[in-house]
Amino acid sequence: MPDITEVTSVADFDRLIGADKPTIVDFWAPWCGPCRMISPIVEELAEERGRELQVAKVNVDDFPQLASRFGIMSIPCVIRFDGGQESRRVVGAMPKRDLERRLGLAAS
Repeated sequence: MPDITEVTSVADFDRLIGADKPTIVDFWAPWCGPCRMISPIVEELAEERGRELQVAKVNVDDFPQLASRFGIMSIPCVIRFDGGQESRRVVGAMPKRDLERRLGLAAS
């Protein structure tokens, strides 16, 4: 089972993105078809790269204040945080290889 943190509070979110490891956050909603398409890819990233990064999910219906804080207008939106700061953003569903590349996770 992949190690994915479901964000349960804004404080929880702030603690996660401020960690020493890079954090990938999937902003999603249960009614979003493309979100359901990308979810297994996010789970694979958590399983394969759990030692080098954290993976979290934020339901934008439960935490609209976080979506607003980061100006998220479309989901799925996957954001990479390094040291608490947004470093990369990917909007929309796409193949795993493209998502990895755009998040700076592609093998060199």
